[in-house]
Amino acid sequence: MFKCFKNKKIIITGHTGFKGSWLLAFLSTLNCKIFGISKDIPTDPSHYKLLNIKKNFKNIKLDVRDKKAIVKAFKQIQPDFVFHLAAQSLVKTSYNFPELTFNTNAIGTLNILEALRNLKKKCTAVLITSDKSYKNIEISRGYKETDIIGGEDPYSSSKGCAELIIRTYVNSFFTKENRVRIAVARAGNVVGGGDWSKDRLIPDCIKSWVKNRTVLIRSPYSTRPWQHVIEIIYGYLVLAKNLNKNQKLHGEIFNLGPAQKANYSVIQVLRYFRQSWEKCKWKIAKHKSLEKESKLLKLNSNKAKKILKWKTNLNLRETLEMTLSWYRSYYINKEDMYKISINQINDYLKNIKKVN
Repeated sequence: MFKCFKNKKIIITGHTGFKGSWLLAFLSTLNCKIFGISKDIPTDPSHYKLLNIKKNFKNIKLDVRDKKAIVKAFKQIQPDFVFHLAAQSLVKTSYNFPELTFNTNAIGTLNILEALRNLKKKCTAVLITSDKSYKNIEISRGYKETDIIGGEDPYSSSKGCAELIIRTYVNSFFTKENRVRIAVARAGNVVGGGDWSKDRLIPDCIKSWVKNRTVLIRSPYSTRPWQHVIEIIYGYLVLAKNLNKNQKLHGEIFNLGPAQKANYSVIQVLRYFRQSWEKCKWKIAKHKSLEKESKLLKLNSNKAKKILKWKTNLNLRETLEMTLSWYRSYYINKEDMYKISINQINDYLKNIKKVN
């Protein structure tokens, strides 16, 4: 399925984060040479640390804000593929540290583009932004790739800035004759095992419930396009595969979100948890946060479905059960989490073959 990655040199920025570590796990099964670039390990526990991958993998401790070091690393590695996921991805943190957020998400992306611009060989790059790049006007039809970008909170705005920078570089420096091909991927609310980030629904719930504590819920009726992390990682790889062989996809943007019917509210997710996890306790926050939070957020992924032949295959129940199963394996059964993660990836691929 992914023969194009065999024996290739692949850079993942942000490989120690939630999505980055799952991409690392997926690629570790494809017999390629992986170079992970990240400034630190953002959480403890950490999915990246639990994977403990050593074969065909090199960990490089660098900050994407350090342009000189990033350009030098790319020059030394001479990658065939690049997946840029490094980011300050938390909305609440973006309010506390707006300068850090803009420097990481916008200037960090510019530095990756500069490193790509200095390459003298063919390279395929998938740059990850966010569904929050869109100017959110609470529309129900789902945002299309052509809709206006922009955001009122620092995180969303920084991702919108990154997209403007990418568009400028593609139009100014990476022409279709250039050896570097670039595409942008926007995803929805990604969930799955191994996420211990702050101020995210499922990590907050799991961290509280394993200690028999009550979790505080800020926005119980906000809806989100929930999707499992394996589905989105699979989408990144499908996009890279297609971009590598089809020059016409250079500069294109793809929404990689779930079906419209997969939008569910926070309270609906909590009610499912109550059926599948013991000692679920939560309470609704009485005071509203000063931070702005979208009530409705949907993506329209028809373009990815038509051109990439990609779509989500898991419904909400399957997505949440896979997530809870991973955490049970870690907290209750004390299993080998690399094996559990790889088993979930392989099970997902088997289900795709059955469906298709």
